[in-house]
Amino acid sequence: MGFLIFQVFFSLAILGVTLAALWRVFEKAGQPGWAAIIPIYNFYILCKIAGKPGWWWILVLIPVVNFVILLLVKLDLASAFGKSAGFAIGLWLLPLIFYPLLAFSDAQYRKPALAAPIIQPGR
Repeated sequence: MGFLIFQVFFSLAILGVTLAALWRVFEKAGQPGWAAIIPIYNFYILCKIAGKPGWWWILVLIPVVNFVILLLVKLDLASAFGKSAGFAIGLWLLPLIFYPLLAFSDAQYRKPALAAPIIQPGR
C-alpha cells in the first residue's frame, strides 16, 4: 500500500513538472500557456510553434508515422528556440529532462520561416 501511494505521488510530480515546462514553452512562443493541459490541442499548438501545419496532429494517430512526425516537430521546435538537433533528439527521447531545460533556460523563441508554397498563385 505504501508503494502505491509513493507511485501515485511520483507520477503526479512528473506530470506537474512536464505540464509546467510545456506551459512555459508555450508562453515563451507567444501562445496561451493553458493550451498545454488540453490533449490533442497541445500538439496542434506545438506544431504551430515549430512552424509545421496544425493538421499534423492527425498523422500522430498513424502507427510508425507518428515516430517520424514527432521527431520532425521536435527538430523544428528545437530550431525555433535556437537549439541543436542533439537537443531535439533529447526532446524526443527524454522530454522530462529537456522540456524543463528549454522552458526555464534563457532560450528565446524565434518564429520559424514558413515553407514556400509548392504551387504559387498566378503562375
